[in-house]
Amino acid sequence: MKRKYFFFDIDGTLTDNITHKIVPSAKEAVEHLRAEGHFTAIATGRAWYKTKNFAKNIGIDNVVCCGGGGLVLNGKLLSNEPLEHAAALSVIRHAEEEGIGYIVMLEDSDDVYMKDYRFLEQAGFRRELTTYHFRPDMDLLNTDILKIYLACRKETEPEWINELGHLRLHREYVVVQYDAKKEGILRMMKAVNGDLQDVVVFGDDTNDLVMFDPVWTSVAMGNAVDTLKEKADYVTDRNVDHGIWNACVRNGWITSDSLR
Repeated sequence: MKRKYFFFDIDGTLTDNITHKIVPSAKEAVEHLRAEGHFTAIATGRAWYKTKNFAKNIGIDNVVCCGGGGLVLNGKLLSNEPLEHAAALSVIRHAEEEGIGYIVMLEDSDDVYMKDYRFLEQAGFRRELTTYHFRPDMDLLNTDILKIYLACRKETEPEWINELGHLRLHREYVVVQYDAKKEGILRMMKAVNGDLQDVVVFGDDTNDLVMFDPVWTSVAMGNAVDTLKEKADYVTDRNVDHGIWNACVRNGWITSDSLR
């Protein structure tokens, strides 16, 4: 069997959106794919520090993370690209001019930094573990910026936010970060000298649209949003209904015909 290169989104694809735990049949599918000689990787918007334990638990050593800005091969972080600096400073300048609270991530950790408390006043605390640092004299002119969190709801998103990639995971704030999973996959494939036509990607939400490319095979979960299903080459079952496993068996990527 020709070797394939699999890239899996995490939330809603490898994990159950209700329990936030790994779908057992998805983990088993990954194990079978690796046993049969295929390359397995994660493609996620999560930062590496938030991905590494998950990757270890599911048995995947290769990761495109940070929305495509981070690259991990065989468990080693090869790169973690900051935002384009001039554009990031422009977003921050706009936020300050319009009184929009913001916090910034400057390194791969749960630490975030703020000049004032407007983000917390306008959006509250982030939903995940976060260590906040108050730095009223913070100078970002010569500092790499990995992510910017802006306190604004969907209905009040300013036009200038489109200067950089961004994701909305919560109602109260938007995350300005890399939105370039395709570019991350291309960098990974170059690193492993693989054929792009042998790539297979699995996803479920709008942030996966960027990695659904006609050059390779794109699989949408049965629980995916309609826009992703429309762009997919193949729509499988819901992830909790063995969607990844069934897609791999039906397409001949896994030769076993039964789950444990």
